[in-house]
Amino acid sequence: MSRLSRLYLPAMIGAALFLTACPASAQLKSVNEQTAEGNRPERVAWFGKLGFGMFVHWSVDSQIGSVISHSLVGADADYCRRFFEELPKTFNPHRFCPGDWADLCKLAGMKYAVFNAKHHSGFCMFETETTPFNIMNTPYGKDVTCELIEAFRKRGIAVGLYYSPDDFWWLHEHKIPIRRVGPGIMPQETPAFMEFEKAQLRELMTQYGPIDILFIDGRADGLRDLCWQLQPNLVVTRGAMPTPEQEIPGVAIKGVWEACMTMGTQWQYNPTNERYKSGGEVIERLVETRAKGGNLLMNVGPRPDGLLAGEQEARLREVALWNFINEEAVYGVEPWVVTHEEDIWFTKKRGEDTVYAIVTKTKWPYGKRREFVLHSVEAGPNTTVRVLGQTGKVLEYNLKADPSARWKQEADGLHISAVRAQRIYNDRKWPNPVVLKITDARPAAVPPVVVTGSARLEGKGAVTLTGDLKDLGEADEVELGFQYRPRHDTTQPLSTADPWHGSPLVKQSKPGSFTIQLTGLESGRSYEYRAKVQHPKITLYGDRKGFRAK
Repeated sequence: MSRLSRLYLPAMIGAALFLTACPASAQLKSVNEQTAEGNRPERVAWFGKLGFGMFVHWSVDSQIGSVISHSLVGADADYCRRFFEELPKTFNPHRFCPGDWADLCKLAGMKYAVFNAKHHSGFCMFETETTPFNIMNTPYGKDVTCELIEAFRKRGIAVGLYYSPDDFWWLHEHKIPIRRVGPGIMPQETPAFMEFEKAQLRELMTQYGPIDILFIDGRADGLRDLCWQLQPNLVVTRGAMPTPEQEIPGVAIKGVWEACMTMGTQWQYNPTNERYKSGGEVIERLVETRAKGGNLLMNVGPRPDGLLAGEQEARLREVALWNFINEEAVYGVEPWVVTHEEDIWFTKKRGEDTVYAIVTKTKWPYGKRREFVLHSVEAGPNTTVRVLGQTGKVLEYNLKADPSARWKQEADGLHISAVRAQRIYNDRKWPNPVVLKITDARPAAVPPVVVTGSARLEGKGAVTLTGDLKDLGEADEVELGFQYRPRHDTTQPLSTADPWHGSPLVKQSKPGSFTIQLTGLESGRSYEYRAKVQHPKITLYGDRKGFRAK
């Protein structure tokens, strides 16, 4: 009998049995083109309702604060030797408390967690018989994957694992130059490499009981199928569904999808030279993702001693406070007829006529009344409006105040007047989104639909952009054009992005394509652009695309 057979209870695959047996001691473009044939539809639907998850990137090179794994690509022999032989000798997360991670995850409103069991370097954060390059051969000497799985399960958080088919340790051991592209570096090309990977996945799929989610960061064919055989209820995300990285699609996309994103610029812990998104921007990324029907997988990179970085913990606690007030606007919801009107984003309660208007990028003073006009929402005979988290009846220390919400349906839209009457911070300032809950709501009109097309480079600094008007949205005529700006580094805060510039507009009274030429662009610079349709009631945009000017 093998060591694994002696130490582990076999997982009862396909059942909901909770097993606690534990060991005793750069995205490829082709990934998102793969199908989800092995994902059970009911499980995909379950996953699509989770909404918000914690991604964890943590490995042996967190000790030196480098990009996770990728520093090995192109590294000389001495660097590789010290990485594979010396770094494990000092990796000791002695302050690691998985229960603290899980508590913070739950408090922040995260419904699932995905932990990197193995990243590209090949270092396994779990006990394995396949390689000595693993967590058991460190001063810590315990299976952190097992510890985290137990902690998350105890708190009702769905368990996910990240697995990379790249393995730089395996390449190094077999005298194959470490690289990300080229022949012979993926397991599908080498039978011995494939068996090595399958052995690791068998361990992950049989040592820890039911695994809910698997994120395969590379070619998944031949690997995901094995995992589905071992765990039929497993949901494979990357490798079987769209998982945009470091960005949110410009428009809502069909089906279940997940965006994964860092809080700063790096996936793994970066002790210096890091630039973090604010807590408010993390919240706004969550709001936008949910408005577009996706899940947001927000990353943390723990310190090498096992604690979460203070900046990351602080942002998760800010998200926790916001979710504590507004969680019903992000869970159990689906997209509205439009994703947003300027800086107001929408979600709709699944199966109900309740719409949430999430007001972002605004300073809303405490106790002050603000006015809004929503062009895509129409009130019904039993409509109510209120600000989430407050009764609308009391303003602290002011008995004469009337903080109730008011509304009136006009021809141009639903007019709402509301007061932010809940004190969240001691100074009464609250920089984060405020949510208006509108019941008995219905679409005010059929929205227009515009699709961003291709970019044809012309002479120096010139480009011709093409779009396609699919639907006028019950209007007799709309105006069409584009917005463009220098491409924004998506790891950076949105506040650092250049403002959008608008092209001239053209009028169109029936569906069809349109083109507009831009000139005066900076030669050699990368730009992003999106189609724009200006309806009599609302302005909407197509997806974002990019080009590099001549």
